[in-house]
Amino acid sequence: MSASDQEQAVTDPTPARTGGLAPRQARRLRVAAASVLMVVVAAVLAVRLASRSSVLVVGVYGLALILCGGVIELSRRGRTRLATWLLGAGLAAAVATDAFLIP
Repeated sequence: MSASDQEQAVTDPTPARTGGLAPRQARRLRVAAASVLMVVVAAVLAVRLASRSSVLVVGVYGLALILCGGVIELSRRGRTRLATWLLGAGLAAAVATDAFLIP
């Protein structure tokens, strides 16, 4: 590799990543997804409370609502990967708890 090739490699910007989202788009997408899931969890909580009033139901869905709020805040601060993993794992745990632990 000659000196001019090295110089050109250093001065040329790296090509943009294709096929992915820009960081701002990723943050907005995670905030929108968490907001929609927050509304869905609130609706499910209302339906569950109408059929049976249990402290466990309120606890599980209350924690899921808090998780969605935390994911929104993490996404706003730029921690989108962590927010995505927490959202997926937390909602999976809430659905599993509802299916297996709540009578």
